[in-house]
Amino acid sequence: MPDGPRYEDDFYAWTQYQAHVLRSLRTHDNRFDREHLVEEIEDLGNSYRDTVRSQVRRILLHLLKLAHSPARDPRSDWMGSIIDARAEIENKLSPSLRRDAEERLARLYVLARKQAALDLLKYHEDEAAQSLPTECPYTLDQILAEDWYPEPVASTKGEAE
Repeated sequence: MPDGPRYEDDFYAWTQYQAHVLRSLRTHDNRFDREHLVEEIEDLGNSYRDTVRSQVRRILLHLLKLAHSPARDPRSDWMGSIIDARAEIENKLSPSLRRDAEERLARLYVLARKQAALDLLKYHEDEAAQSLPTECPYTLDQILAEDWYPEPVASTKGEAE
């Protein structure tokens, strides 16, 4: 059994470790394109990481709209988008990517909050846009939970019903 993360246990960590190992090998065989192979392995792992980050940001965007928008009709569309994003994450998430998402959550939230504010302002929901919290109100467990959605905030609750 080789050292380092196992492919079956943590694909992202495995790709990064294998790239490191390949870089450290000393080979003089010109037929072996080590540097490009290393880059491809790293990129494959990074595409998983980027997918998880993107889908977490997408979920945050729609959780914010569910919690703060008084609109009724798009709610099922936002929930559908959250379901889809959670499925994408489920197919890619590994222990190291979960840690990465946890570490990046504050930044991902800032980006999602900006987009949510723009989306709300576009539909003249100025009060809702102003009510978005400056810090992430959701845990990663909530973001990833299969059937969890936030309750509408008090200021828009009456309008959303």
